[in-house]
Amino acid sequence: MREIRAYHPAHSGQAPRGARTQAPRRADPAPSRWSYRKERLMLTPGFRLLLRVILPLVLVLAIAAIYFHSDARRLAMIEMVEGWKTDFQDRPQFMVARLEVAGASAGTETAIRTAAATDLPKSSFALDLDMLKARVETLPAVAEASVQVRSGGVLYIAITERVPVALLRRADALVMIDQAGDVTGRLETRIDRPGLPLLAGRGAGAHVAEALTLLTAADPVEDRIRGLERIGERRWDLVLDRGQRIMLPEDRPVQALEQVLALHQAQELLDRDVAAVDMRLAARPTVRLTPDAAGEWRDIRGIVIEAGR
Repeated sequence: MREIRAYHPAHSGQAPRGARTQAPRRADPAPSRWSYRKERLMLTPGFRLLLRVILPLVLVLAIAAIYFHSDARRLAMIEMVEGWKTDFQDRPQFMVARLEVAGASAGTETAIRTAAATDLPKSSFALDLDMLKARVETLPAVAEASVQVRSGGVLYIAITERVPVALLRRADALVMIDQAGDVTGRLETRIDRPGLPLLAGRGAGAHVAEALTLLTAADPVEDRIRGLERIGERRWDLVLDRGQRIMLPEDRPVQALEQVLALHQAQELLDRDVAAVDMRLAARPTVRLTPDAAGEWRDIRGIVIEAGR
């Protein structure tokens, strides 16, 4: 007899006819909640800055703070950095070995080298050019200075030197002054600079240009000029040899001096026994005789008067 078996779906690889088959589940393409939040954070500029810059920096600083908490390590690092710095600055290409001075006379150059007081050779990093410039400009003969380091290891100082045009006698010293009245140096005696005219009196240094104009006008008696004296800070006296003076007015002194020189050229006025020619009052010039000449004049007048009686 044929054996009859009951059919069960599990006993066969095929589903019975008419039975529904279940499709395999597909992966969900949408990100998870945490993945979504992570992507949103990474798109935030502030979070990226925190993650890529701030956190690494904080970590490095924390490690450095822990490492340099030790005094020995800190001092060792400072010494090492100073050593690197010194080795770099002392390289031959940075060394200054020579000082050059331009625009100065021999005496002023010596004063500049003394004022610079720089022991060479020295690294250019160790030179304070601003301080050196200020030190050079304190010299009386220096109007302006520029200081620079040039190639070849040269410390170059260029100056504008004040040119003395006159001597000024002060209560405590004899000094040289330039056109502006600034002191350019000191002298022991006038013989050291015989070619410079001598000025004296309070306020003389503030009127150098006027004094030079008067001296130019007095060229006909140049060999007799001893100097110009400022009187009362208002006017000049031209001092000649033999103690003679030409007392000039406050206003138009050059014209007054030219009048005296014209009179001298016509009548040899200054060759006579004249102590002073007073031109302070242009309308009434006065001639003052020397004491000897005044005595002789009185004697002559007395003789004339007696003879007339």
